[in-house]
Amino acid sequence: MIRSPQNETEWQAYYALRYEVLRAPWGQAKGSEQTPDEALHQHFAFFNDDNQIIGVGRLDQIDAHNAQIRFMAVDAPQQSKGIGKCLIHFMETEAKQKGIQQIILHAREVALPFYQKLGYHLDNPSHLLFGEIQHFLMHKLI
Repeated sequence: MIRSPQNETEWQAYYALRYEVLRAPWGQAKGSEQTPDEALHQHFAFFNDDNQIIGVGRLDQIDAHNAQIRFMAVDAPQQSKGIGKCLIHFMETEAKQKGIQQIILHAREVALPFYQKLGYHLDNPSHLLFGEIQHFLMHKLI
């Protein structure tokens, strides 16, 4: 099931997963998995049958027609099981309902094939995170 976290325990699990997958492996500080504007965006969590969060993603609306997917993370043992794909499709559906026509994202190099299989097009290198993780700007018209 995919939905937004609804209580303090779920929010803690949501951010913990973001930290464990996206920040901890690079020695980043706890709290670096969040931005000051978290409350302005839509958050999505994939819950397994035991009601544990095993995948997360955030959808940021840029303007009336554009949105950005950020902070995609799937628990390492659960990767390659379709969880990320389900999250992306869910966020795309939510975006379409709001009139969004294009979604952009900045993908890590290792994730390029994943996003390309989902119809995202590679534009160009964008930024180097933590001085070592190359990201690439991608887009998809929805």
